[in-house]
Amino acid sequence: MRLPMAVPPVLGFAMLYLLAVLAGAGTTLGHSDLPMLWPAAGVAAVWLVMSRWRLPEAAAVGLLTAAGMFLHGAGWETVLAESVAATGGALVFAFASGRWLPWAGDQDGPPLSRLGELWRALLCAALSAATGTLLWALAGLGREWTPVEAVTRLARDVVAILIFGVALRRVIPLFRDRGREIRAVSRARWSECVLIFGASAAAYWYVFGYQEELPIGFVLIALTVWGAIRMPAAVVLAHSAVFTTVAGLCTRAGIGPYATVADEDVRGLLIQFFAGIVGLVGLTLALTCAERDALIERLRASEQEATDKATMMTTVVNSMTEGLAILDHTGRLVLRNPAAGRLLGAANTVSGTVPLGSDHGFFRPDGTPLTDAELPHVRVLAGEEAEPMDVLVRNGAVPEGRIVRFNTARLSLGAGPYHVVVVFHDVTADRRHREELMSFSGRVAHNLLNPLTTIEGWAEVLEQELAGYQPAERVTRIQRAAARMRTFLNGLLAYTAARDGKMMPTTVNLALLVGDIVNSRLDLADSIGTAPPYFEVGRLDPVEADPVLLRQLLENLIDNSLRTVAPEVGPYVAISCQPAPNGLLRIDILDNGIGLPPGTRHEIFTNFHRDKGSSATGLELAICKRIVERHGGTIEAMANPYGQGTRMSFTLPAGRSAYARALTPAR
Repeated sequence: MRLPMAVPPVLGFAMLYLLAVLAGAGTTLGHSDLPMLWPAAGVAAVWLVMSRWRLPEAAAVGLLTAAGMFLHGAGWETVLAESVAATGGALVFAFASGRWLPWAGDQDGPPLSRLGELWRALLCAALSAATGTLLWALAGLGREWTPVEAVTRLARDVVAILIFGVALRRVIPLFRDRGREIRAVSRARWSECVLIFGASAAAYWYVFGYQEELPIGFVLIALTVWGAIRMPAAVVLAHSAVFTTVAGLCTRAGIGPYATVADEDVRGLLIQFFAGIVGLVGLTLALTCAERDALIERLRASEQEATDKATMMTTVVNSMTEGLAILDHTGRLVLRNPAAGRLLGAANTVSGTVPLGSDHGFFRPDGTPLTDAELPHVRVLAGEEAEPMDVLVRNGAVPEGRIVRFNTARLSLGAGPYHVVVVFHDVTADRRHREELMSFSGRVAHNLLNPLTTIEGWAEVLEQELAGYQPAERVTRIQRAAARMRTFLNGLLAYTAARDGKMMPTTVNLALLVGDIVNSRLDLADSIGTAPPYFEVGRLDPVEADPVLLRQLLENLIDNSLRTVAPEVGPYVAISCQPAPNGLLRIDILDNGIGLPPGTRHEIFTNFHRDKGSSATGLELAICKRIVERHGGTIEAMANPYGQGTRMSFTLPAGRSAYARALTPAR
């Protein structure tokens, strides 16, 4: 959006432009009618850039140029040439800057505040000056001019726009923000600024007034460099405008190192080059330093923000009651909070550059040792998916032991190797409470079996005595309810045995065991008159497990597969195995049942989880999970990858005896 240009700003620009024309018209060199200093080019460029009525105000530029030149006594050819050139050059700059420069309209920060904008401004100034010079040459066909004079005029307009135009454009926002850029300069910098201007005045007097015979004008650029690296761009522009004007006026007066050049056209060209180099070097260095300072300030602010966030996160992490640790790709600790050392019972050893391995005293909840490869964070580092795992931590600091749940997640850090985040949660009290509750449930179930047997016995007697009478149907209901209660109590007892019973692992011929279970389910279907399920049994290698618990595990999983099949669908169960890492064997049981309800992959293994409409007790899969974990394996449920249904996968230790090797076929 362009700045609104009302009538008072237009009059202000008109007055300023007329003064610039009158000031520049008197700087002709020798017999030439070409002014050496032409600040009017910069004023006209800024005027049209900020104008609302661009074409009418461009015409005003031409009329004011003609009026100023006429008042100064120029001939009509010069008046016409300068008017046409000023109008055309200003219009070209306005249109070019509207495309390549954000000079027109509101913007953040002062105009021309970045180095990239300087080069685009220089290009716009060159196009404007070239257009003005071409129009000046075409409009002045009736008079003589030389190529050097044309180049001098082109360089003059570029310098005028680059120094006077940019200076004017930067002065305008100072009134809007009340000189914020100038007020940001410290008092020490202002003292240095006065010193720079004083030193520059002395140096220009020495070069242009005292030692004018020596060609040492180039040393004055050092003062511009000093100011550019220490002062804001607005001060550098003011310095360049003042002292390039001084150099031009001295040369016009015949003093200074450039006044010794005999050819007036070359003399004018040299002073334009000098002014252009001073202005360009000053602006380039000033904008570069400004960008550097802004970048440093942003970096400082970002660093402070990062420090504040790091402090906040450190405070939050250190105040957590749950342990937190981050491990690198080698398994060594990168970060941990105090709670992690406290929960793991090794605050002095759980520190940076120490691998978090089984030597910290990690065991399964039943007390059997865990290897490093079985730890969840090691599995995640190996590229596996690891579910939350309860680990018994027992070491010198925690001799009584503590059950800690390990939750792991992969952490990607850019293109480098990923890390692992481990969160530790103390579940000792929860597990103790749950185990006490299950132990109590097991005792209650055992104690309820005796009265339940009595109820079943008397119900059977009552059924025989009431045979043929209508009340016998009610006795049948009592028997069905007693049977359901017995199934539930047997489930509680089975879960207690799976959790607390003593294990006696041995090599089990898995193929024979599965075959026996399959035959029993086929016989059951035949006896009750239902469609027999179709079993597809693949290769089954021997495993190292407790035979009783393994049978219960397989029966529960197979029965679960048969129970989830829709009524109108013929049951299908496929059983097979394949090797797994760390000496384990993975057994897969696939079915064509209704599948898993969304979001229940993990919930189905919890105690008393029952799907809607299921006749199970809700303990069958919890028993399976407990049996597998006691054998050092894992169990998971997922959708059948080959179609409708579910795949249950669990791992058990592969058979290690000579008997197992004899049973395992060659691969």
